[in-house]
Amino acid sequence: MSDLKQAGFQTGDILAQLNSAIQSFSDGEKKDLQKKTNTIFELQIKNKEGVEATWTIDVKNEPKIHKGAGTAKPGVTLIMADETFQALAGGKLDGQRAFMSGKLKTKGNMMLATKLDGVLKAAKAKAKL
Repeated sequence: MSDLKQAGFQTGDILAQLNSAIQSFSDGEKKDLQKKTNTIFELQIKNKEGVEATWTIDVKNEPKIHKGAGTAKPGVTLIMADETFQALAGGKLDGQRAFMSGKLKTKGNMMLATKLDGVLKAAKAKAKL
């Protein structure tokens, strides 16, 4: 899944590992994840050089991650720095704390943003990251 990676971004590396984990889920695990989450997350990430990149985590149609904006409208768009996503994915930063401190901004249904943590945890457990 190297198509998720982008030079200058750690987010792509992390999402490639998470996508591999999600793809290794059984059909039942995928359906359970879809039932719990049922949304599309768009991540707009800015690296230290100020370059922006977008990834989409689709847990509504078929659980998978791809680079770029999705074809369907996201339930929530999360806007943050590359290092903020690294901290969120690594469990070193709580999403609510990131939002309250201004490190994470959202567009769309902000309540759906809380479901991203469940997706990250499920994938990390499967990948044993």
